[in-house]
Amino acid sequence: MEWFEQARAAEQLGDWDAAITLVSAQAECYSTDHYMHNNHLWHMDLLARSERLPELMELARTDVHARRRLNRSLRERGMEAALRSRAKDGDRDALYVFVRLLCETNRAQTAYLAVQDFGPEDQYAHQIVARFRSPSSGAQ
Repeated sequence: MEWFEQARAAEQLGDWDAAITLVSAQAECYSTDHYMHNNHLWHMDLLARSERLPELMELARTDVHARRRLNRSLRERGMEAALRSRAKDGDRDALYVFVRLLCETNRAQTAYLAVQDFGPEDQYAHQIVARFRSPSSGAQ
């Protein structure tokens, strides 16, 4: 059986150690080989789904894909305080995920304040809030 089939089988069985080991050996961030790059994204997804957040957090220090997957995972798990903390520490993706979460849960004013606190010059963060606060969105 090829490594890919072994990794998929391990993933299906929830054998995260095996799946992560197999995939990470075939993964490279920003590889010119798109299979290696896709495997890198798969690796980040496996880390998140296996709840290896400390490992993902370590990788997120230098890897944009790990950072994005971590932030999505924090949102999926309802870990709002962790997202807020990451946004406060300067993680722009965490700010965007945090602001969208606040807006989507009818807390546009809180989102606006978060942008003012953590990214007052960040035009994209302001755009996210503006979309939810516009009269056509029905939000206030």
